[in-house]
Amino acid sequence: MIAVSSTDFAQSQNSYFDLLDNGGELLIKRAGNKSYKLVAVPHDDSLMTKAEYFAMVDGAMEEERQGKVTRVSTEEELKIFLDSL
Repeated sequence: MIAVSSTDFAQSQNSYFDLLDNGGELLIKRAGNKSYKLVAVPHDDSLMTKAEYFAMVDGAMEEERQGKVTRVSTEEELKIFLDSL
């Protein structure tokens, strides 16, 4: 991980974004002991808000209450289920 000041980041953004594109991580430091970590987000990563995340969890819990789930009890049942996907 590379740590830079916010001024350095502002002056050399393209270089730092290239670093991030190649798997690097960047820590941007500001006055007042504030820091921000930058990492590249994979193309297939789905970002969601906290509200969206909890709505998804609530929906999954409701499906479970309605019995819209597949239950497995043994390792063999799990293998059969995963092979069916």
